Amino acid sequence: MAGKAGRSADDAARMPLMEHIRELRSRLIKSALALVVAGIVGFVFYRHIVNILETPICDIKGVHGVGTPNKDCKNGVLVLVGVSAGITLAFKIAMFSGIVLAAPVWMYQMWAFLAPGLYKNEKKYGLTFVGAAIPLFAAGAALCYVFFPTILRVLMGFVPSGVAAQLPLDQTLVFFLRMMVVFGASFVLPLILVLFNFLGVLSGDRMRRHWRVVVLAIFVFAAIAVPTGDPIGMSVLAIPICVLYFGAIGIALANDKRRAARRAADPIHQLSPDEASSLDLNPLPVEHASSLEDIS
Repeated sequence: MAGKAGRSADDAARMPLMEHIRELRSRLIKSALALVVAGIVGFVFYRHIVNILETPICDIKGVHGVGTPNKDCKNGVLVLVGVSAGITLAFKIAMFSGIVLAAPVWMYQMWAFLAPGLYKNEKKYGLTFVGAAIPLFAAGAALCYVFFPTILRVLMGFVPSGVAAQLPLDQTLVFFLRMMVVFGASFVLPLILVLFNFLGVLSGDRMRRHWRVVVLAIFVFAAIAVPTGDPIGMSVLAIPICVLYFGAIGIALANDKRRAARRAADPIHQLSPDEASSLDLNPLPVEHASSLEDIS
């Protein structure tokens, strides 16, 4: 007797409610175990992770803190307040590290739970989306890592001369990680538009016609997301997103042109199971007519 491993996608899509709940519970347990294991790894190596994250902050010139400058933090602006601040920071780093390191596992579990309810072409586009989203998110996070010292340099420029600055390490690193998430997620947004186009939800012509509104919205979002509020910081985030958006328009227009050409050659090509094909209502010629009397 075939077990669950041999169950087909159609059988999985027709599972009863309780079976879906059991499937969801199994996926959540596996994801939670992966998060715990990855979190333990992050807790063990949290000092190395902190050193990587604090380097752009400690290399900022023109400011000084109350801490003693050393080879690890040259300006001494990072501090920890409280007896339990160190262990709290370790758990925070472990939590963020666990989410990042276990991302392939929990993303796969989420995909495996949703995939049986998707059509074949939707599964193909979804896997491509996941494969392209990871490097785009990493590129956005890397851009934030490179540009973050400039953001802090502008913010620290408001500190009066002769005054020492204190940056709580736990709050600063959490703020840093949130900024990296914002930059990374922003780079994925144009990819979502491409996915909607391939699924037939959004046309490339509509994206092209509304580019002015979208570009304005991107710059407004960048002005809000970057805390410095200066035009340079806003442009560092907005310009790459605009480039990706126009690239998404080009891909969407090419896909619409390809889809139109294939439908012109075959009207029922790539129709979903829920979409009705066109009917030929022209009557065929009757070659041999017979009356009802002849039939009887």
